[in-house]
Amino acid sequence: MNVTTRASTRAMRRVGFTFASDGSHAACLASGADGGWYAESWRLPPTGPAVPTALALPGSRSESLHAQLVPLPDGRVLVCRRDGDRHELVLLSPGDGPAGPGAHDGRGPDHRTYDGSRPPGPAAEERQLAALRTPGLRLLPMPVPADGRVAPGAPVALAIGSDGRPVTTVWLVRADGGEPERIAEVPGLYGGGVWLDRDGRLLALDRVHDGVVRTVVLDLGPGEVTPLLEIGERSNDRLVLFDPDTRFLMVRSDAPGADRLGWGVLGGGERLRFPDCLHVPGVFLRPVALRPSILGPPPAAPFATGPRPAPGSVEAVGVAVQIDHGAASALALWQPGGHRLDPLPVPPGRLGAVGHWSAAGLRMPYSAPDHPAALATLDVDTMVGLGPPGATATVPLPLRLAPLSGGLPGPWREADLPRPTAGGPRICRTSPPGWQLDGSAPPGDGGRWHPAQSLELAGPAGPLEAVVYGGDAWLSSPQLVLALHGGPADAWRLEFDPALQRMAAEGLAVVAPNQRGSTGYGTEHALTVCGAWGGPDLEDVLALLDGIAGQRSALGLEPPSLFGVSYGAFLALLTAAHAPAGQVARCAVVAPFLSGGRLLAEAAAPVRELTTRLGGADQVEDARGPRDVLLLAHRITAPLLIVHGDRDEVVPVSQSRALRHELLRIGRLEGADFRYVEAAGAGHEVLAEEGSAVLHELLAGFLRSGRPG
Repeated sequence: MNVTTRASTRAMRRVGFTFASDGSHAACLASGADGGWYAESWRLPPTGPAVPTALALPGSRSESLHAQLVPLPDGRVLVCRRDGDRHELVLLSPGDGPAGPGAHDGRGPDHRTYDGSRPPGPAAEERQLAALRTPGLRLLPMPVPADGRVAPGAPVALAIGSDGRPVTTVWLVRADGGEPERIAEVPGLYGGGVWLDRDGRLLALDRVHDGVVRTVVLDLGPGEVTPLLEIGERSNDRLVLFDPDTRFLMVRSDAPGADRLGWGVLGGGERLRFPDCLHVPGVFLRPVALRPSILGPPPAAPFATGPRPAPGSVEAVGVAVQIDHGAASALALWQPGGHRLDPLPVPPGRLGAVGHWSAAGLRMPYSAPDHPAALATLDVDTMVGLGPPGATATVPLPLRLAPLSGGLPGPWREADLPRPTAGGPRICRTSPPGWQLDGSAPPGDGGRWHPAQSLELAGPAGPLEAVVYGGDAWLSSPQLVLALHGGPADAWRLEFDPALQRMAAEGLAVVAPNQRGSTGYGTEHALTVCGAWGGPDLEDVLALLDGIAGQRSALGLEPPSLFGVSYGAFLALLTAAHAPAGQVARCAVVAPFLSGGRLLAEAAAPVRELTTRLGGADQVEDARGPRDVLLLAHRITAPLLIVHGDRDEVVPVSQSRALRHELLRIGRLEGADFRYVEAAGAGHEVLAEEGSAVLHELLAGFLRSGRPG
């Protein structure tokens, strides 16, 4: 994918959103249909839409998916690129010249595209600033002074580096090309980062020491660290948000006996308070943005008693709280002293866990299955009194009661969707007042992306939520795919997914369940597979497969196909091996490993540590026997497609190569019984890297036709 193509394709994926301290700009990594990543700078005006600008690199280069971005108040973006222990700091600016060889004005033959297109922009101007050598490095934007004036040569970011001693080193980074200024070297490891002033001198950091996390203050003047939060004798205490004007703070602490959110006033002399409304068992509440106290409270904000809070007072502070449970996100407003969360009617989808609140409104990343990631602007004053978005109650849906007719015509359109019912789709038909989404790309054919719904299906040990493409008659679709997510500590979300979207475009219904082991449903659900890889989660998938295959057989339809990535690929292969004959039409896996033990023997140190922590080496003791794909390969009879990047840094490609050799050894014919594809130069995120559109096509075509050759 050359720079001309990259600059002319609209972003289908966006990750890593960050905001400038003054909220004037944001930045993220973006990619089009072909998966080449580039930096994007967003201008966030006080009025009007948020406007993205692609900072495509000259030539045919892509940014790494792991690059760090810091947006600057003038629209430039500071990029940190990692190569081993070397971290390169680069400044990107919008360019004036053509994007590269072959740049054009966007006019010409009408080529039907998957993602849509726009006239290409110029290549970014790229300026090398410095390089730092340290095992770990992260960037924090410097605060902008209250008057909004950034002095020439002033530092724009703080670089925090850690090594194995453990010692943390801090540098000031400037945009004028000078070497980073080393200002502190302090013992210990530190995370987080919340500024306590507008001058960029006092920074709150989370120090990890003796198994306990406590927030401390780093004074950049003398380079000294002093304690800030020590609530309980052995409690984990972290600063979450801080308002320099009122000295209002929010903390997360387990001092009350469980991990809870609390608030107080720094230096106010009163104890921290932990309101019950900010503690919902099994649900993760994430404060993402502060409403500046100088704006005053929303007009419709409910106060129990007393006069309306004055601008600039603690009571006028507002906090946007993201509520994550299951596949979707919700958003609510909370104010100090309040005894409830006031829901905001955000359309069903996934919020980005970061935000910035200014006079222009609350801005947050947002994605839905039929809306590629973009920036939403919320007028909280308008939305706070509207309540939650429609009915969302669900009950577990036995497969025998799933609708068999009345599905949406293709392409499915939002206006045709049924109203939400118990057990039915959680879909918002229209955008609520006060909601604006900027930069979400439509498909290139002038139509719409395929929507998905969130359903709860009856599982063997309780209800399981699934993201489902295919309308309300998904079960009777001519072809259906059971998609399994990676992890295991991960989950399918109600967000845009290019691979699942491509399958839906091929007419495939997709059921993507969050079986046991998935995150977002409480600790018990997530930890069930710790030490039992291919245990309870395999039982859930086999039960779903059995129910779906049985219903489809009664209708004269082919059985489901299986699709999985990474851990989901491991689980899909186990499912194909243990499922009764005739229950799996075909199986496509991306970056599979063969067992926890085999992964431990070949993976790099960080992956081995994660595998050990999640109990991947432990054996499941039951009648099914070892969860080792290599020992079960002879039982996989469905047509099989294996895709793996040859530079996978997480799951070594040797895992897939060993499976291929075993299939050949037992007499399976490559090109007839299975197909093996090794993506040259691709890493673990092979479906998100450059050239991924070809793999999306390959996977969707195989799952539709079943032809491995």
